[in-house]
Amino acid sequence: MRVTLFDYGAGNLHSLAKALATVPGAEVRVQEDPLRALDTDVLVLPGVGAFGAAVARLEPGRDAMRTALENGLPCLGICLGMQLLFEGSDEGEGAGLGYFQGRVTRLSARRVPQMGWNQVEGDCTLTSARLDTVYYAHSFACRAADPSVVTGWTTHEADRFPAAVRKGKVVGVQFHPEKSSEAGVRFVQAFLQEVAS
Repeated sequence: MRVTLFDYGAGNLHSLAKALATVPGAEVRVQEDPLRALDTDVLVLPGVGAFGAAVARLEPGRDAMRTALENGLPCLGICLGMQLLFEGSDEGEGAGLGYFQGRVTRLSARRVPQMGWNQVEGDCTLTSARLDTVYYAHSFACRAADPSVVTGWTTHEADRFPAAVRKGKVVGVQFHPEKSSEAGVRFVQAFLQEVAS
């Protein structure tokens, strides 16, 4: 199974690649070209960086990537990667993939960014991997126009927002599974195992 991390040039992908590589048969590669990134069995949009810079890197392949997702390409979007699956963000200029309807807005809280462990409310389950407490590092959150795509919620101070969304084979999580200890690694493994089956 070919697993491709789309690199928008924003951060260290090592821990995420390592977590993905724990699944037997997963061949993990990093690709900076958004069109070449689509030559894969699974696309992963990692979670480090700023929205504006990431969509600028995504732009040459944005329409092709959205079409691929709509045609069933499995995708895991993490933190910023989840935000890229939405239409746009107050963090920066440019259009996201628009696979999920809604916009990304700044957290309405005194302490921003939210850094550290927090709960997931609801059924953010992939096969056997249930998540309760996971690691977050973000200043912006997705506001889904359709609540039915939200599979898990979380609250930072008084701001409640999606911890996870899903539509078809596309899953987005606001938290960082690769930084969420064994439960996070199991979540990544469960996603790839579900795709493989």
